[in-house]
Amino acid sequence: MSYHKPEAKTVQDLKDVANKLRIHSINATEASKSGHPTSCSSLAEIMSVLFFQQMRLNLKHPRDPSSDRLILSKGHAAPILYAAWAEAGLFPVEELKNLRKIDSDLEGHPTPRLNFIDVGTGSLGQGVAVGAGMAYVGKNYDKADYRTYVVVGDGESAEGSVWESLHFAGHYELDNLCVIFDVNRLGQSEPTSLQHKMDVYRDRLEAFGFNALVVDGHDIEELCKALHCASSTKNKPTAIIAKTFKGKDFPQIEDKDNWHGKPLGEKAAAVVKHLEGQIVCANVKMTPKKLCKMAMAPEVDINNVKLCAPPNYKLGDSVATRLAYGTALAKIAADNERVIALDGDTKNSTFSDKLRNAFPERYIECFIAEQNLVGVAIGTACRRRTVAFVSTFATFFTRAFDQIRMGAISQTNVNFVGSHCGCSIGEDGPSQMGLEDVAMFRTIPGSTIFYPSDAVSTERAVELAANTKGVCFIRTSRPNTAVIYNNDETFTVGKGKIVRQKPSDEVLLIGAGITLYECLTAAEQLEKECITARVIDPFTVKPLDVDLIVEQGKQCGGRIVVVEDHYQQGGLGEAVLSALAEHRNFVVKHLYVPTVPRSGPPAVLIDMFGISARNIVCAVNSILKK
Repeated sequence: MSYHKPEAKTVQDLKDVANKLRIHSINATEASKSGHPTSCSSLAEIMSVLFFQQMRLNLKHPRDPSSDRLILSKGHAAPILYAAWAEAGLFPVEELKNLRKIDSDLEGHPTPRLNFIDVGTGSLGQGVAVGAGMAYVGKNYDKADYRTYVVVGDGESAEGSVWESLHFAGHYELDNLCVIFDVNRLGQSEPTSLQHKMDVYRDRLEAFGFNALVVDGHDIEELCKALHCASSTKNKPTAIIAKTFKGKDFPQIEDKDNWHGKPLGEKAAAVVKHLEGQIVCANVKMTPKKLCKMAMAPEVDINNVKLCAPPNYKLGDSVATRLAYGTALAKIAADNERVIALDGDTKNSTFSDKLRNAFPERYIECFIAEQNLVGVAIGTACRRRTVAFVSTFATFFTRAFDQIRMGAISQTNVNFVGSHCGCSIGEDGPSQMGLEDVAMFRTIPGSTIFYPSDAVSTERAVELAANTKGVCFIRTSRPNTAVIYNNDETFTVGKGKIVRQKPSDEVLLIGAGITLYECLTAAEQLEKECITARVIDPFTVKPLDVDLIVEQGKQCGGRIVVVEDHYQQGGLGEAVLSALAEHRNFVVKHLYVPTVPRSGPPAVLIDMFGISARNIVCAVNSILKK
């Protein structure tokens, strides 16, 4: 498709809109007495061209699955994003003056409380991953015409996560993705490391597989031409590297240090007057392009996802929960074509390769780049396009905690599956042991944490997670464990199971994963000492079945022992202790991994670090003596 230079009037109108966006950003930040007007100003022409010359939008339904996507990775420039939507007619311009107010959803950084925002941004370095996930879905699953644009600040391009994501986009030839770098030279506290070395940006981006275009970011015609080139370039994503100036067209402020994150104050009126003087048509009104009817995104249904067949095990079968996860993943993928799996080169350990083997096109390999892995997954799940399951070793999710945290702010429904948890993995040693993961995911607002102990409960956990709103985490184990539930056993979020009980029980044992079996072994040993113990499998750590624990604990004389293959802080034990904090007459003994473990056989490590059946028996005897 050949490029047609925009008419002179269109170019002038876009310039006028750009300056109106600058004025809106100044007025909004003055009203809120906080914000980043200079960071907005460097983006003005870029936003004007994107909204009123390039992107195809549906103002009645801003998250229309067929419309173009825009991720403002440099989320602190939120005022100009809001201003662009207001100028487009989505809401009155007057509302911009409610920026950052407690009763307004025009927050300091964008969140999906606004119907035109897909993900929360502002924790820098994450927008490209989300955009890459959206673009991957658009190209490979929706097979639609919509394009994804990501605006990145030059300061945040120092983040390694950005380059993880650029590599992903280049590797998968995401030609429907355009990343725009706003190279305005200045960071928060000093100039960026590269400042205006545009050739360095270009060389790096070309090396990562991008069609890299250097432009004057304040030149309307150059931007129009570059965006056209991006849309017509095949088999590689495009990076538009825009040379801009912070505080552009703000007299005595443009390209000056020490203006980041500050309203203009007493200088605002003079700057606005100067900008108004540059506007040719004060009443200029432009509208975004409407959606074309070509290659629209298909309607999808991701509700009521089911296992295509029930669990099929025999009681006593020895099956690792990580293996049962892979089996269940393939089963729900057979039921719903929008179930996808993502992994970080651990698929033959997490068993996500079971989905890959059955439906290779629905598996996304993200390689050893966990921050990008999580961000891409969040992108794939946006606008309810997929049911995404992300797997790696549980401990490796810790390096992507910020992405997971932002996922919660973004109201994502991504499901995370962490295998190889605890010291029970054995000889690989402490660098591979997930011992902080439950604590991490418990802190996530609205999260659900499944900790299944056998194959049957694992398959049902996967099915439940696929239909549960918010961030879900399934903790799977490396060792084989015995099947203890019948195939037709029903499981519910927030409901535990009593797996052993007698009327004479004197103590309640609570374990999950491998420690549930240590509890069962301990109960058998205790019975030889004429002590009977009740055993509970919580199934979900969050929400915890508090009513079950309180009721069964009271029946056992208020004596409880909690055992977990996790550090002391933030895991199952502290969840139980927190649940019992408002109840009298309980004494709780908490067994956990007390220090950094070491390599060794799993059974030896479990005993050495205090969570084996032998240790449980000692704890019970101790608690009964009190």
